[in-house]
Amino acid sequence: MTFPADGAHPRPDPRPSRHPRPDEAGSSSEPAVRVLLVDDQALVRGGFRMILEARADIEVVGEAADGAAAVELAGRLRPDVILMDVRMPHLDGVEATRRIVDAGGSARIIILTTYDVDEYVFAALRAGASGFLLKDVRPADMVEAVRIVARGEALLAPTVTRRLLDHFLDTLPERPVRPPDLAALSEREVQVLRLVALALSNAEIAARLVLTEATVKSHVSAVLRKLGLRDRVQAVVCAYDAGLVRPRPRS
Repeated sequence: MTFPADGAHPRPDPRPSRHPRPDEAGSSSEPAVRVLLVDDQALVRGGFRMILEARADIEVVGEAADGAAAVELAGRLRPDVILMDVRMPHLDGVEATRRIVDAGGSARIIILTTYDVDEYVFAALRAGASGFLLKDVRPADMVEAVRIVARGEALLAPTVTRRLLDHFLDTLPERPVRPPDLAALSEREVQVLRLVALALSNAEIAARLVLTEATVKSHVSAVLRKLGLRDRVQAVVCAYDAGLVRPRPRS
């Protein structure tokens, strides 16, 4: 296989879409998860490609060396998951994430970063990312992260999301995201959204509201659907932007 040189216009992988064989471990009859790699370092992209394509249920469909190319490829290749470096030339990962989400792209975006408490990570979550990974993540954890977000689940624990929001929400000079309109939610759904933002699990929310876990899960699904949110991480961000939860004071 060949990888585009840094700064070169990236090319999608010309190979046909690969589907797992029924006899391969961990595979199923489902199509392979289609992944787009975005990083300005060719060696990093190459390493990630080797890790991911060693799995039968994951296919790398393209690579981009900067955010602008990522936006173009995301629209053309329709990946399921994008691994997006946060700091890149021409267009960084935050703005690329925002443009992909605003364009109606369905890909789940995982931000790649060096530091776990990072204002760029916070901005990317607010722009629509589903979570983040440190660049020194273990290969097995990277693979599992791709599978998790491809299933539509939140990659970050709500406690981690809340830690980022508490740390950065009141420090940024501007708030580019309009607070959401909660009028579409019932009173109960607003309660559930607030508790999700407080990092409670479905079981804890059920105990707090004296409901079954199945009912809580149904309410969470309704909140995501009505507000057009991608996952639980975005629900936490939404609750902060709407003022349902305020950042905890830093000591």
